[in-house]
Amino acid sequence: MASQAATDQPTVLVVEDEVIIALDLSETVRDMGYRVEGPYANKGHAFIAIDQEMPDFAILDVMTADGEVFPLADALTEAGVPIIFHSGHISECEIAKRYPNALTACKPCPPDKLIQMMSEANKRAH
Repeated sequence: MASQAATDQPTVLVVEDEVIIALDLSETVRDMGYRVEGPYANKGHAFIAIDQEMPDFAILDVMTADGEVFPLADALTEAGVPIIFHSGHISECEIAKRYPNALTACKPCPPDKLIQMMSEANKRAH
C-alpha cells in the first residue's frame, strides 16, 4: 500500500479503548519496526484516519468507546486491509463467520502470539 512505499515501514492501525492495552499494543507494533496509526479509542477517529491514509493492516478491539468496531472492520475488509481482532468480548468462531480472513487474538493475548499474528497480517498485506 502507499503508506509502506512512502516510509518503507508497514503502517498498523490500532483501535483500542483501554489505555494500558492501547499503549502496550502500540509499543509492540513499534518494536516490530512498524509505524503505528493511533491508537484510537473509538472508531469515529479511526474512520477519519483511514480516510486520509489506509493502513497496511489493523489491530481492532471489538468494543470501542463509541460502540462495536464492525463498521470500521467492514470498511477495512472492503479495502483489502488484513485485520487482527484483539478482544475479550467475542469468540474466534463468531469473528470467523463474519470475517473469514481475519485473525483473532483473545485478550489477554501472549505477546509472542500477537507478534506472530502481526507478521502474518503483514505478509497478507503484500
